[in-house]
Amino acid sequence: MAREMILVLDFGGQYNQLIARRVRECNVYCEVHAAENFDKVRELKPVGIILTGGPQSVYRDDSNLPSDEIFKLGVPILGICYGAQAMAHVLGGTVKSVTAGEYGKTEVEVFGTSKLFAGVEKKSVAWMSHTDRIFTAPENFSVTAATKDCPIAAMENPAKNFYAVQFHPEVVHTVEGMKIFSNFVDICGCRRDWKMSSFVADTVANLKAKIGGGKVLCALSGGVDSSVAAVLLSKAVGKNLTCVFVDHGLLRKNEASEVEAVFKNFDLNFIKIDAGERFLNKLRGIVEPERKRKIIGEEFIRVFEEVSKKIGAVDYLVQGTIYPDVIESGLGKSAVIKSHHNVGGLPDFVDFKEIVEPLRLLFKDEVRQAGRELGLPENLVNRQPFPGPGLGIRIIGEVTAEKVAIVQDADAIYREEIFKAGVDKNLAQYFAALTNMRSVGVMGDGRTYDFAIALRAVLTSDFMTAEAAQIPWNVLNRVANRIVNEVKGVNRVLYDCTSKPPATIEFE
Repeated sequence: MAREMILVLDFGGQYNQLIARRVRECNVYCEVHAAENFDKVRELKPVGIILTGGPQSVYRDDSNLPSDEIFKLGVPILGICYGAQAMAHVLGGTVKSVTAGEYGKTEVEVFGTSKLFAGVEKKSVAWMSHTDRIFTAPENFSVTAATKDCPIAAMENPAKNFYAVQFHPEVVHTVEGMKIFSNFVDICGCRRDWKMSSFVADTVANLKAKIGGGKVLCALSGGVDSSVAAVLLSKAVGKNLTCVFVDHGLLRKNEASEVEAVFKNFDLNFIKIDAGERFLNKLRGIVEPERKRKIIGEEFIRVFEEVSKKIGAVDYLVQGTIYPDVIESGLGKSAVIKSHHNVGGLPDFVDFKEIVEPLRLLFKDEVRQAGRELGLPENLVNRQPFPGPGLGIRIIGEVTAEKVAIVQDADAIYREEIFKAGVDKNLAQYFAALTNMRSVGVMGDGRTYDFAIALRAVLTSDFMTAEAAQIPWNVLNRVANRIVNEVKGVNRVLYDCTSKPPATIEFE
């Protein structure tokens, strides 16, 4: 039986990843693809399509609009925000700018007997973010919801299974959002049979068929993503897999030895490469974040190419790329939030037959589920996320050996105190970063002019959105005192209270 899929067409909105995540929570497989690639849409044969939000205006000549062929495929379509406006515009309705847009939480009233709103409260709070709105619905569409300032907050043509909402059901602020996605999944006739156990079994089988007797090199960082990828490949190709752990000198304190100790216990060909000086030399004088990411990404590849030549011919390179990495690195005309070193940071030429990314379509919590299915220990499955570029993107400005030592020591103190206080279990990610700001301080009756450390801790389920954690003040106070007293070169400690969006979880 073919796997059913709902396709999300990306118009560049900030919540597009969340849409796919919500559909998957309904046990239906979902992918995000560039909106302009209609050939890909036809090839994938989705059972339903969702048109996302976006920053454009549909009535501009340079706007990115869905092909009218999409509306002839005979599958249910849901338009969200810009996607709703695009549906109206392409099918003959009108969209105009308004003097005052709607932003934030808004009361929405639904009416009628729409399948999309089955079981939904007649009045509830939804999240709005728009300055344009639909003024007239296309022919044969009926209006099914409104707000005080938006008479067409939702519309539909049930005969063709076309649905559109001006608000964002994917964000947690929309109270009835999951019911709306669940209803759309039912409209698409989905079986709701996508489970992590079947993903693991299918992936292992596909890897076996793809790689056969080929030699595989796995880029192993010791984090949950690369660890799960390594075990998947180990089950698929056995001893034809070699795992290479590159210590690029930008790891957390004592992390290199800890990773080596863990993976020496696995039935893997394990090689550790000390390349710290090499990476620091490449980063000398570089301050721009995207440039740092790309340098680190390219150097990783060059190290792996050199290792592959030493161990003999290698056909495939495996990376622990996950779906947020792919989407944040840019799809089609969508904005690049940040180039992940294993996606947007790759050089143009790579000396391998192919790069294999078995987790490329999974979100972080799904990767953890896959790890449990594979029998990985809980302490590894729940390990703190750590970016591939490491401390290189937690050091604002130029990366130097001195700065690496400062942030390693500060981060170790922060993690130790968070663990001792017992608040780590509720945190999705927490770390210390080194700002590029120096300020005047007083220590031992003398003037100092040293760096400021920024502490970050977030709560999130999918790493697509996050909110700053409210760490108890006595814990933060203890961390700050220890860092200032124990870490040379730091005289100030700050706590980052920013959510994602508008910030990212990492600093660069």
